[in-house]
Amino acid sequence: MPSGTLIICSSLYTYHLLFMESVYTLSWIGTKEMYLAVPVGLYVGERTLRFFRSGSYSVRILKVAIYPGNVLTLQMSKPPTFRYKSGQYMFVQCPDVSPFEWHPFSITSAPGDEFLSIHVRQLGDWTRELKRVFSAACEPPMNGKSGLLRADENTKKTFPKLLIDGPYGSPAQDYSKYDVLLLVGLGIGATPFISILKDLINNIIKMEEEDEASTDLYPPIGPSKASVDLDTLMRITSKPKRVFKTTNAYFYWVTREQGSFDWFKGIMNEIAELDQRNIIEMHNYLTSVYEEGDARSALITMLQALNHAKNGVDVVSGTRVRTHFARPNFKRVLSKVASKHPYAKIGVFYCGAPVLAQELSNLCHEFNGKCTTKFEFHKEHF
Repeated sequence: MPSGTLIICSSLYTYHLLFMESVYTLSWIGTKEMYLAVPVGLYVGERTLRFFRSGSYSVRILKVAIYPGNVLTLQMSKPPTFRYKSGQYMFVQCPDVSPFEWHPFSITSAPGDEFLSIHVRQLGDWTRELKRVFSAACEPPMNGKSGLLRADENTKKTFPKLLIDGPYGSPAQDYSKYDVLLLVGLGIGATPFISILKDLINNIIKMEEEDEASTDLYPPIGPSKASVDLDTLMRITSKPKRVFKTTNAYFYWVTREQGSFDWFKGIMNEIAELDQRNIIEMHNYLTSVYEEGDARSALITMLQALNHAKNGVDVVSGTRVRTHFARPNFKRVLSKVASKHPYAKIGVFYCGAPVLAQELSNLCHEFNGKCTTKFEFHKEHF
């Protein structure tokens, strides 16, 4: 079974340490320069290439938002020559934080958007400092408003400078070759799928519009017309074939922190607004409340269902998407997808901690052996 693995969001300190160690070793082992010349040369070449590439991708900060749960959202201008696919990532450098460190982040904007965006979760010293320097550029919330910090181009303060390098590939970028998608994100691991969900809706809408235009241009030949001229026949048969196969997506987002809904709320509402054709089925799981079957969980679920039926809004997430408690039963999830899409090719994409990756991989292998639906598993680790 094909499998793609990408490990990202790791610090680049390792490369710097290897470089310093190599230089130090050269100073006292004169006979082994040849063994060190290649790795040192590759390192210097990679740093030089990244420096020049980043210089060609100068970006301007358009919007900043800092959410509860230590999530920073940056929206920036998209360079004219920057071309990417949904699911890809790019490296980001902020000289105000460190002139040498580059860190990878999933691109959360769709390829059709006129801007680039990333979502940054505070997970270490570099991301903590990045949040600090951008917080300083944000305006404090007004009286009576929430504690959310925001800033845009009209902000009087100067934004820190950002350099970008990319885009770089990931397993999720080839999502369009599958009939159906099953996307699973843990916490901030949802970010690679934001762009995919937006792009999926945009592509299907575009494809349907092209089909309608094609029908208007080449109407069906009626039974009264016994023949058709060769030129018309050639134009009909030369219509481009569809390269976009995906018709549906199932998105499962699992988080332990209710505060995470603050930064993801806008995205869920945006996707729900775009998805007028019910292409995407979204599920939120909050695992830190009560276990499934607990009496308190049942009470919350009942109140939640009543409010959702009355107002169309989930009381936990504040969105149209219902929130479930405890963790998903992924065996049941795959069984449902398989029964709804027989003979389909399902792309299962997972992003998050390694703990769930093995379970999903095993389930895909199990279902491939007993049903007509074929699951292909891909993972990314944060």
